[in-house]
Amino acid sequence: MHDDRTLVEARLRRVLDERIRPAVYPESVPLRVAVWHAPGEPVPVAEGLAAEPERIEVGARWGAPWGTSWFRVTGTVPEAWAGKTVETLLDLGFDENMPGFQCEGLVYRPDGSPVKGLNPRNQWVRVGAPAAGGEEVVLHIEAASNPVILDYHPFLPTRLGDKETAGSDPQYTLARMDLAVFDDTVWQLVMDLEVLGELMAELPVDSARRYDILRAVERALDAVDLQDVNGTADRARQQLTAVLASPAVPSAHRVSAVGHAHIDSAWLWPLRETVRKVARTTSNMTALIEDEPEFVFAMSQAQQWAWVKEHRPEVWARVKKAVAEGRFAPAGGMWVESDTNMPGSEAMARQFVHGKRFFLDEFGIENEEAWLPDTFGFAAGLPQIIKAAGSKWLLTQKISWSRTNTFPHHTFWWEGIDGTRIFTHFPPVDTYNCSMKGSELAHAERNFKDKGRARHSLAPTGWGDGGGGTTREMVAKAARLRDLEGSPTVAWETPRAFFRKAEAEYPEAPVWVGELYLELHRATLTSQARTKQGNRRSEHLLREAELWAATAAVRTGFPYPYDELDRIWKTVLLHQFHDILPGSSIAWVHREARATYERIAAELNDIIDAAQRALAADGDRELVFNAAPHSRAGVLAGGAGARRFPQGTSSAPRPAGGFVLANGLLRAEIDAQGLIVSVYDIQADRETIAPGQAANLLQLHQDFPNMWDAWDVDEFYRNTVTDLTDAEKVRAGEDGTSVRITRSFGDSRVTQVLSLPPGERRLVIDTEVDWHETEKFLKLAFPLDLHAERYASETQFGHVFRPTHTNTSWEAAKFEACNHRFVHLAEPGWGVAVVNDSTYGHDVTRTVRADPDRGTTTTVRVSLLRAPRFPDPETDQGVHRFRHALVPGADIGDAVREGWRINQPERHLTGAHEVAPLVTLDNDAVVVTAVKLADDGSGDVVVRFHEAQGGRARATLTASFEVSDVTVTDLLERPLPDAVERAGTSVALRLRPFELVTLRFRRA
Repeated sequence: MHDDRTLVEARLRRVLDERIRPAVYPESVPLRVAVWHAPGEPVPVAEGLAAEPERIEVGARWGAPWGTSWFRVTGTVPEAWAGKTVETLLDLGFDENMPGFQCEGLVYRPDGSPVKGLNPRNQWVRVGAPAAGGEEVVLHIEAASNPVILDYHPFLPTRLGDKETAGSDPQYTLARMDLAVFDDTVWQLVMDLEVLGELMAELPVDSARRYDILRAVERALDAVDLQDVNGTADRARQQLTAVLASPAVPSAHRVSAVGHAHIDSAWLWPLRETVRKVARTTSNMTALIEDEPEFVFAMSQAQQWAWVKEHRPEVWARVKKAVAEGRFAPAGGMWVESDTNMPGSEAMARQFVHGKRFFLDEFGIENEEAWLPDTFGFAAGLPQIIKAAGSKWLLTQKISWSRTNTFPHHTFWWEGIDGTRIFTHFPPVDTYNCSMKGSELAHAERNFKDKGRARHSLAPTGWGDGGGGTTREMVAKAARLRDLEGSPTVAWETPRAFFRKAEAEYPEAPVWVGELYLELHRATLTSQARTKQGNRRSEHLLREAELWAATAAVRTGFPYPYDELDRIWKTVLLHQFHDILPGSSIAWVHREARATYERIAAELNDIIDAAQRALAADGDRELVFNAAPHSRAGVLAGGAGARRFPQGTSSAPRPAGGFVLANGLLRAEIDAQGLIVSVYDIQADRETIAPGQAANLLQLHQDFPNMWDAWDVDEFYRNTVTDLTDAEKVRAGEDGTSVRITRSFGDSRVTQVLSLPPGERRLVIDTEVDWHETEKFLKLAFPLDLHAERYASETQFGHVFRPTHTNTSWEAAKFEACNHRFVHLAEPGWGVAVVNDSTYGHDVTRTVRADPDRGTTTTVRVSLLRAPRFPDPETDQGVHRFRHALVPGADIGDAVREGWRINQPERHLTGAHEVAPLVTLDNDAVVVTAVKLADDGSGDVVVRFHEAQGGRARATLTASFEVSDVTVTDLLERPLPDAVERAGTSVALRLRPFELVTLRFRRA
């Protein structure tokens, strides 16, 4: 037989596009349309409904950037349509290729009840099935004219990302606004042909199944009268019955479809717009649940659920009903889908505390999975946190974006730094926007790396990023793919149902140890420095506020600010979302974030001040409050007392120019250009700086990645570098024990103060940058006289080791990585820490000495600032202040301690008496990350701590208040069966490396 395959396939494409799809709506009449443009920010629904609109015609331009327009559409169902299915087609000017990234709408009835959302892939609203002839149709559309930021030519700088700079030009052209007859038979034929056509394209060209489908499709096309598609659609469908009924082979891959709409809590739109995106999406999904009995939808991010509850009570009622029916599943158990690299230990724990508690309080549902499909890599401390929150599974697909190495598993056990393992799945469909295309499902089956051992994978199905969710077309395709020869099988299931099956099927899955590093988006560790500083400082202020408020509550009856702390924590957690904290959102988002962090700092400082004054009482004694988890200068951790002042620091001119600072422990030489040419550890008789090199070296790189400007730094940035060695001025500081340096470069200016605190083994570098560069990357380099094959970076509840070499492509890909408060490098018996108060990105490299027989040195470079132009063209412009410290002679315990010191500074107050800590520990290897009152208002004291040095630890934790009971709890402060070795108010601890423990003390 002659091969006419391509002829039939081309015929199918054209007939579908030009004849069958248009016949889904065979009759239509225009609606009357009027519009009212809200003058500023979005208005309440009642106000939008009550506004008097003006007539607007299809084809008119509408919608200033970030504006809200209220459309009223009215019409009458023709008498001839009585008994037919009638829908409105409401096209606001959509581009079907951009669901979630442009204008959207929420449709209301005249009484204010929401109907469903409108987006480029969901433009219809059902009027009647069957409709009544003569029925009057009145609908209102709250339409958001969100501008297109990520256009067909992506990453072009735009001022549209902030309402203050976006202008007022209309963004959209009003398109089709019709009342139309919906022909379900033709629509079903479209679904039949799409599923079979897509499946056929994925089958081997020489397979019998492909030709079975081809001939059935040909017969169906022959059966269609192109001048009477509606009259012949059923006849065409009959030709497809047999090939659609042929069952899948027993070994077919099994796909659990989960209805999904990954909604970025902020990204190319501000937070306030996400509130409305969630309302539109949940309206759509609850409507789809009512229409489709097998469909199941899952939504993560408790914050988004809380927005629906607060802002759209009518939608919330529908959501609650669907949850009760088991059809609308809370997923993930986190407050938001946060970044997991940069949030601190306690903040990462609170993501689960607040997220899981919301779902428990509202629905009585315990989430067992962490749901993070789009987060930019996963810190090695996360498995223990997930387990400590009472969960046990993780889902993401983002690692599939890695550019260098292909991850070897899709289903596996992920082991964290403490040895905790959680069952993890990467959907092989490689998207969280699956639309049930044949190409997507075939890719999932071919791509699945665990074939022969496992057969299940998950497919998050629905339009996401900007929301929208699952469509009726996706549900119809899934129904045809339930059991279809040549395709994976598809069933709608909740995440929980999938994970239970997958774990039962593959209990001996392989193990991956350590961080899940994304080989992409590395610049998110640096972009938008002020946002990152706001996060870091908020985390430490919250810890301090809880500590002093709890101490004051126990000691003095101070009213513990439960509600204020709860609200502030949720605000900080929201801003850890994976496009806010990473710095990849539009200018509007980061402008608001800066203001929010300032407000939070003021509130928390007021709480801290009030609690400390209650503790100190009135008096004239000079007191130092030490919130850090280690004693300082005679003041106990978590207490207040008189500070012990050590011997001072001296400053002297350096013979070759510059200055020498010395404090009896260290001697630092700063040359005439303000570079650190020597830091000598006097006790160890050891030089810190690599020979012939200089630290405190600012280095400037060209930084123009191939794409994803705010997200990415590509390795070729290292090919060109400018060392900023010229100084305008190097002079002694005003206190006589520091050195002040001023430099200028490009349009920017740097002022640094180098100081050597008395009695401390650290050289402090305070850097102020007035930054006005474009597409540049600023680093601060510390070449160290250390031979190190690996180094430690602090992460949640411990640290992770990374190699300094690039033996393999996996190591080479980690050319920019994340740390929290410190990085630490060591040879046996001597090490160096570099600590920071607010930076995350860094790189560590090895250099051969000038004399190749003399081994290697190691350079740590801290990433300070970037200047990408998309999506915020003014990223990081302006004044920034950073504090770093170089700590010679540091072991890992010193690195932990100094990291806390620089982030949790002392506070000075006058009062009547010293303050004893609520709890004390006798081993510095055990670090307390939280002292607080229990969230349930019982007055119990909760203490969270972990082993911080990576070894076994024995310690005794002693409470300084009367205790009636002590229990080990999970992160949600629920009791665990673990035994407690208690003697009075003391608890004996035996901790494994990096073990995290929460204790709850019931006060007598």
